[in-house]
Amino acid sequence: MRLSRALTALACCALLAACGGDQPQPRLAGVILDGTIDETSGLAASTRHRDTLWLLQDGGNGAMLHAISRRGSRIASVRVAGVRNTDWEDLDAFQWQGRHWLLIADTGDNGGLRRTMQLHVVPEPDPLVDGGALSPAWSIAFRWPDGPRDCEAVAVDAKAGEVLLISKKRKPAQLFSVPLRRARGVVIARRIGTLAEAPAEAGSDGSDARRVALGRQVTGADLSPDGLTLAVLTYDRLLLYKRAAGEPWSTAVARAPNAQALPWLHQAEAIAWLPDGKGLIATGEFSPAPLVWLPATR
Repeated sequence: MRLSRALTALACCALLAACGGDQPQPRLAGVILDGTIDETSGLAASTRHRDTLWLLQDGGNGAMLHAISRRGSRIASVRVAGVRNTDWEDLDAFQWQGRHWLLIADTGDNGGLRRTMQLHVVPEPDPLVDGGALSPAWSIAFRWPDGPRDCEAVAVDAKAGEVLLISKKRKPAQLFSVPLRRARGVVIARRIGTLAEAPAEAGSDGSDARRVALGRQVTGADLSPDGLTLAVLTYDRLLLYKRAAGEPWSTAVARAPNAQALPWLHQAEAIAWLPDGKGLIATGEFSPAPLVWLPATR
C-alpha cells in the first residue's frame, strides 16, 4: 500500500513538472528511499552544508536527526543525547550569535494531555558524521497560556530572537511566540495573532466541510531567508504570509495569505525554505516519500 501511494505521488509530480504556463510549477526534486525514514514530521535546509536538508521523525522513532541530500539520499544520522522524542513535530535551521543551530520542536499533543512542551537547540554539526551524537546547548520548556493544544508548526525568527508556534486543530489557527534565549523554569507562550484564512477556492461549495477542515489543519512552518515571509503548510495547501520590513507578525498574519494547492502529497507534514528564497521543499509522512519543490511565487 505504501509503495502504491508513493508511485501515485511520483506520477502526479511528473505530470506537474510537465505542465506549461508562464508561472513556475511544483516539481519533483528527489525521493527519500531509505526505509528507516518513513514518518518525516520536520524538515530544514542546512545553513552550514550546501545542498543538504535535515529532517526528524514523529514520536516513537527515537531522538535522531537525519541529514539528506536534496535528491533524498541519506548522508548521516546523528543521535540527540539526553532528550526524548515524546512527539517531535518540526525542525528549523538558523544562524544566531555567529553560530549555526538546529531547533527541535517537541510540541505534538494529539490527545491534549501535555502540560509542558520542549524546544531543544543543538549546534549544527560539521563535519557530518554518520552515527555521531549531539547534545542540546539549551532547552526551552514552555506552556500554552490557555491549556494544552497540539502544535506541529514552528519557525525561528532569529533577528527578533523568538520562536514562532502555530496551533493545529483549533480554528482559526493561533500564532504564539516564546523567547529563543535560555530561560529559567517554564516559559508561558505569548499569543500574538490569529492567522487569516485564504479565500475559498473557486468552485468550492462547502459540501464536504469535514474534508475541507481536515485539509486546512496546519502541519508545518518555516521563515524565509530574508525573514519577511512565513510559510505555513497544511495537508492540502501552502500559505505564504508576507510582511514589510519592521512589521510585526501579528499584523502580517491578519491579512489573507497567498495560497497554492499542493500536488498530491500524502500526509504533508514538513516544509523548508531553500537558501535562495525562490522555493521550498515539502515532503510527507510515508516511505518512499517525494521531495516536492514548490515555488515561492505563483
